[in-house]
Amino acid sequence: MSTRARLRPTPVLVCATSVVVAALIGAALGPVWIAPDRILVWLVDQLPWVDLNPTDPLTAVEQVILLKVRLPRVVLGAVVGALLAGCGAAFQGVFRNPLADPYLLGAAAGAGLGAVTAITLGLASALVPVFAFVGSIAAVTVAWLIGSRRHSANPTTSLVLAGVAVAAFLGAIQSFLLQQHADQLQQVWAWMMGRLVVAGWSQVWTIIPYAIVTTVVLIGGRRILDVLAVGDDEARTLGLDPRKARIVLVLAATLGTAAAVSAAGLIGFVGLVVPHLVRLVLGGSYRVIVPLALLLGATVLVVADVLARMVMAPAEIPIGVVTAFLGAPFFAMLLARGRT
Repeated sequence: MSTRARLRPTPVLVCATSVVVAALIGAALGPVWIAPDRILVWLVDQLPWVDLNPTDPLTAVEQVILLKVRLPRVVLGAVVGALLAGCGAAFQGVFRNPLADPYLLGAAAGAGLGAVTAITLGLASALVPVFAFVGSIAAVTVAWLIGSRRHSANPTTSLVLAGVAVAAFLGAIQSFLLQQHADQLQQVWAWMMGRLVVAGWSQVWTIIPYAIVTTVVLIGGRRILDVLAVGDDEARTLGLDPRKARIVLVLAATLGTAAAVSAAGLIGFVGLVVPHLVRLVLGGSYRVIVPLALLLGATVLVVADVLARMVMAPAEIPIGVVTAFLGAPFFAMLLARGRT
């Protein structure tokens, strides 16, 4: 692995452009078609000190559709996709395991149990993401306390095994709750298969602070991930404390994962496949992988949401089903070619 790799402008520009294009397509498609060029011109026209005087401005109805329904959903999808992909890259670097994903330490099991608890208690739907967030953080905290013992010969393996044990235990509790409340299975599975349902911008503003903190830490720690990839002994010779570095990076990635899961349910393969795709094209340096995974993850989930909305319109496919359809064959191909 080259630790001297530099992030070049061209891949960043390509990935950033893909985010914009995907967002415009996501905002344009729906029962009421709004041309992407009209959306782009209208959005630019809203900027301070910009007066384009568009010849075909958006009507009042189109503006309401765009601002109240489609843009919040597109932005939420982009943020969730970026978090899942960026956190996936971080976990793969921290654990030096290309199969690591954002749900590695029991985050998904904790979020699932939290959501199931809220639903089976008959709480307001607005509280489901809150319970999912708390459950995710709690599960990873327990896994960390169990697995990150100083006397462990291999703390990385201990953490992973602790996450597996915590996930299994929480999964058993979740199955018991579902068995006791079978009448609510449909609502639970709808959440667990992933969805982007928004009622304005409130969900977006809720997740944004967590996304900012996670992104800042992951971008700032991408060089540390390269050092950790070489090995703990080498990291110490470079003046880095591997244990403290892992704590910070795992906490940040867990925070981002919990926020994404609480906002959109369980969406698989984005955090696993997107970092692999970047690695496949541009090499193994996390200086490159982390920022590009954030951008490409946003694109992938926005496109997946478009497919979820349009393939069987007016019905909607769970977005987790779409990402599994797209991600599983790609990952199987990587395994078959020995690229993991």
